[in-house]
Amino acid sequence: MGSIQMKTELPGPKARELLSRKEQAVPKGPFNTIQTFAVKGEGALIIDIDGNTFIDFAGAIGTLNAGHCPPRVVKALHRQIDSYLHPSFHVMMYAPYIALAEALNHITPGTHQKKTFFLNSGAEAVENAVKIARKYTGRKGIISFERGFHGRTYMAMSLTSKVKPYKYEFGPFVPDTYKYPYPYYYRTDFSNSEQLDIALLKGFKTFFQSEVPPEEIAAIILEPVQGEGGFVIPSTRFVQGIKEICEENGILFIADEIQTGFGRTGKMFAIEHFNIVPDVMTMSKSIAAGLPISAVTGRAEIMDSANVGEIGGTYGGSPLGCVAALEVLKTIEEDGLLKRANVIGKVFQERFKILKNRVPQIGDVRSLGAMCAIEFVKDPISKEPHKELVNEILNTAHKNGLVIMSAGLYGNVIRLLTPLVITDKQLNEGISVLEKAIIECCQKEELIP
Repeated sequence: MGSIQMKTELPGPKARELLSRKEQAVPKGPFNTIQTFAVKGEGALIIDIDGNTFIDFAGAIGTLNAGHCPPRVVKALHRQIDSYLHPSFHVMMYAPYIALAEALNHITPGTHQKKTFFLNSGAEAVENAVKIARKYTGRKGIISFERGFHGRTYMAMSLTSKVKPYKYEFGPFVPDTYKYPYPYYYRTDFSNSEQLDIALLKGFKTFFQSEVPPEEIAAIILEPVQGEGGFVIPSTRFVQGIKEICEENGILFIADEIQTGFGRTGKMFAIEHFNIVPDVMTMSKSIAAGLPISAVTGRAEIMDSANVGEIGGTYGGSPLGCVAALEVLKTIEEDGLLKRANVIGKVFQERFKILKNRVPQIGDVRSLGAMCAIEFVKDPISKEPHKELVNEILNTAHKNGLVIMSAGLYGNVIRLLTPLVITDKQLNEGISVLEKAIIECCQKEELIP
């Protein structure tokens, strides 16, 4: 597989036929980023049903850090399929479950004793982390953050801080959940990030007086970099301040690493950038190169607070997911994907900071490793979000062979989640497609000459 090759317009004739069938068979609720259907994936490339080849800058919403069909994973899956598919860990156990738990206990931050168990999705991991936190502390309250995303099941959705499309008319939501502001330095009214951090951290005193006492809070759950919220990156000062508040008040710190984990930010887990050791971590997405599996890892004494039968699930920690995840960890280490993530981030910053000087509607360019974002505004003074421009840029990029997505509370952020195995040629080609789409759409709206 080479690089971009567009044989038809989007959607192509075969895709249109399948779209027609989809409209009849599938409810309208599940969203789709691009109007075509995949038939083959390899590395950072996808071929659709009409023979078009795309460069993937979405990575299945951050699920494919190790790429489409990583060779080690594919070989391991074939071996596992020939042995057994799913005896269910709750019926007859199997070794890959134990091996993966041991691996995650070893690579997650902290030298203390840890334990891990497995589920199917990120939302399930969040639900179970909350259950364990409540069980261990004997408290009910959970604090999450504005713009945070933690999933679509009811506890996870209650912790999520975006009404449309995730929560609108789906209530009532789970009680004893609270939202607190998360720093957004590009949009702050404070003169600098330090002032904003100080104000937010001091604000917890008022929050604990006016909203809920700390004695009723079991855990604070935090994305080290907000994903769906727009790839918003906090300071070390803020994250460490939250950990201190937790320690002072007997509150557990849960790091939601579902989108940030497994090398995306240039470290195995994003929380490592902030020199924090969380009490509990939730993981999914890139853990197994696209197979549905998630994990909760935490301090052994916390994880052991749940009694036999109180946590788990029929399909949790499937053998296929476990063997895939073990090979993903080898791929990250042996192929140097942590270093590669930092290279990708550096190339992104260099290219788009140059473009920012030409396009005033690019309000901010930010990244941590290969978790990269471009925020668009109607003008640099008001910073009013420009969702319509982003939608037009995405449509143009898709037509020219680049799979890419938006993010942000207002949908005005373009996010890059390319597989870390992308080649230099593919990376630069994809960035060029995106640059041209931005310039073309801004010129069409007469935003730049």
